[in-house]
Amino acid sequence: MAHILLGVDVGGSSVKAGLVDVASGELTSELLSAPTPVPSTPDALMPVIAELVARLPVSTGPVGLCFPSVVKHGKVRTAANVASAWIGADGAALASRALERPVVFLNDADAAGIAEVRWGAGRGVPGPIVMLTLGTGIGSALFIEGRLYPNTELGHLEMRGMDAEKWASAHVRTALHLDWGAWCGRVNEYLARMEALLWPDLFILGGAVTEHFGEFAPLLRAEAEIRPARFTGQAGVIGAALAAARPAGSAGSAASAG
Repeated sequence: MAHILLGVDVGGSSVKAGLVDVASGELTSELLSAPTPVPSTPDALMPVIAELVARLPVSTGPVGLCFPSVVKHGKVRTAANVASAWIGADGAALASRALERPVVFLNDADAAGIAEVRWGAGRGVPGPIVMLTLGTGIGSALFIEGRLYPNTELGHLEMRGMDAEKWASAHVRTALHLDWGAWCGRVNEYLARMEALLWPDLFILGGAVTEHFGEFAPLLRAEAEIRPARFTGQAGVIGAALAAARPAGSAGSAASAG
């Protein structure tokens, strides 16, 4: 029987959950979603996650949960796009109690990168790879020979006197009503900064905006190859489940129910 694990992706605007065949990287259930509560405190968010999970078919084994934060030893260290009440919280332990299952807790961009490097746009590329998720902010994940360097947070590099994600995220494009040309000019400036620092062989661009990749791809400029993410809005859920399937300590931090 296929090894089916549960993945949960908490974002600044929505929470997603689904069952994943970790042997193939494919969803085996409907991808469920619900709005992220406002404010997105731990007390408000845990019931939303538990309700989504309860609506999915019964599964066993550990749960992978990815979160828009630096995650160190299961604890939330930053809160750029969620309530500041999360800082210092033991996310792995909170989720494990809410779901009554062991939980592997990790950064959301790292989870998306795990999915793409294992089964998606980065499969077979020895590296270096920079995965960027363009959404409410800019998430980043770095890989070399398929191995992750976690919690890079390169969306918070300074550009033009502000965080890079305040200059070039998909949210900025929408908020400022930028056309593809104007927005890609900002993205290209950000990619140039990444290349000057990291010299990757491949950029993988993720986030919902990449559903329109064919429209704006001709406007992107970089020395490295640029590919759209294969999994788009599913990447976090798939990558979280894959992280839960890995040996303890290889990705994220885990807690057991009890």
